Amino acid sequence: MKLAFATKDNKFINDHFGWCRQFAIYEVTASGFQFAGMREAGTDLKSVPGGDDEVDKIDKQIATIKDCAIVYCSQIGPVAAARVIRQRIHPIKVSQPEQIDEVMRKMVEVLKKPPIWLRKILEKETCS
Repeated sequence: MKLAFATKDNKFINDHFGWCRQFAIYEVTASGFQFAGMREAGTDLKSVPGGDDEVDKIDKQIATIKDCAIVYCSQIGPVAAARVIRQRIHPIKVSQPEQIDEVMRKMVEVLKKPPIWLRKILEKETCS
C-alpha cells in the first residue's frame, strides 16, 4: 500500500494538502516499509488558468498521489477532503507535526491486525 505525506522538509508531516509543493511517498506492508520517492505537487497557481481555480489546484494535487491509499497532511479543506475521498484516497490530518518515519513504523504494526477502515482500503487494493 502506498502512503503520501504532505511535507516541507521530507521528515515531518507539516504541510497543507492544497498548498504543499511535494509529497513523500512510502510503500508499506505488515513486514516493513520503504521510501518510494518524492513527487513534486501541482501547486504552481501560475500554471492554472485564471490563477486561482481551487478545483483545478485540488485536482492537480490528487493527480500527484492518485496511486496512494492514504494521504497525511497538517490541514485539508472540506472541498479538498471530499474530492480526495471521491478518488478513494483516505485523508488523515495530524494536529501537530509528526515524524514520517515514526508514522510508518506505527503503520507497519497496525497492518499486522488492521482495523475495519484499513481492511476496506486493503481489500480495494487487492481487487484493483
